[in-house]
Amino acid sequence: MLHFENDYNKGAHPVVLEALLASNDQAESGYGTDRFTQETIALLKDLTKCPQADIFLLTGGTQTNQLVIDTMLAPYEGVIAADTGHISTHEAGAIEMTGHKVLALPHELGKISAQQVAAYLERFYADGNHSHMVYPGMVYISHPTEYGTLYSKEELEALSQVCRSYQIPLFLDGARLVYGLAVQNAVDLPTIAELTDVFYLGGTKAGLLCGEAVVFTKQNMPKHFMTQVKQHGALLAKGRLLGVQFKALLENGLYEKIGQEAIARADELKGILQEKGYRFYLDSPTNQQFIIISNDHLQKLGEQVACSFWEAYDDQHTVIRLATSWSTTPKDIEALKEVL
Repeated sequence: MLHFENDYNKGAHPVVLEALLASNDQAESGYGTDRFTQETIALLKDLTKCPQADIFLLTGGTQTNQLVIDTMLAPYEGVIAADTGHISTHEAGAIEMTGHKVLALPHELGKISAQQVAAYLERFYADGNHSHMVYPGMVYISHPTEYGTLYSKEELEALSQVCRSYQIPLFLDGARLVYGLAVQNAVDLPTIAELTDVFYLGGTKAGLLCGEAVVFTKQNMPKHFMTQVKQHGALLAKGRLLGVQFKALLENGLYEKIGQEAIARADELKGILQEKGYRFYLDSPTNQQFIIISNDHLQKLGEQVACSFWEAYDDQHTVIRLATSWSTTPKDIEALKEVL
């Protein structure tokens, strides 16, 4: 069976495993006060050119989204997101469970625009009954999006300006940010730190066993954040597990190499799919590729290739996702070509 169902279907990058093994016998303090975590924080401050950043390491994406949104919003506030955004679809109501509503806007290629957000905010405050409604307290975007698409620098600048005009934070979900950075030079880590109020650099999908690095960019980390993390049951006693892994990822440009190799494999995958006549659902420049296939063909393909169901296209066709990652090899791509 060939595995293209997601970008976290294998364990960890060998460099990350080596770092964990090398540090195994070293005694360290807990809860993120260890030297590996502190060195990771220093590395991220340098890479983002954001010395004032407050940085916290967490284990998973849904956990991170829930914690950031819940701790930054007032009880009467909700979060604006694309209707296809991860918090709107595949997080099992994790945001709503905290008492905050996801205020979904129609997407275009997985994205929402500054114009949409501004129009929503204008309508909200023009409504004479808005004091009886859920206040929009944050804008959430993901980069790359659920469809593998990317925001341009100009789009991020416009969103940032709208958010600042209304004094609400812009939150960027970077679960797959490593792959976005490998494609788009204009939107680098310093640019993201400048234009957002909080974002995270995903490690789970970039060769770590687990881990997401949350960066509060404007000295705006919620008060007693660690205490609130613990209240959510998310404070890892062996915080070193995350610190060691992220230090290995960020040192010597490993995250850049991982992203570039995954995008190279995705480009090869895209070329093969085009050569074989498959129809693309949309044009994704990142490591996620979406194609439309007949249901009969999907059943046959599934006997040899693991892929992700994305959505029904019509009664006879399905949109599926094929994803490359740090672990996808040229041999995997060649084997897929033979199957197709």
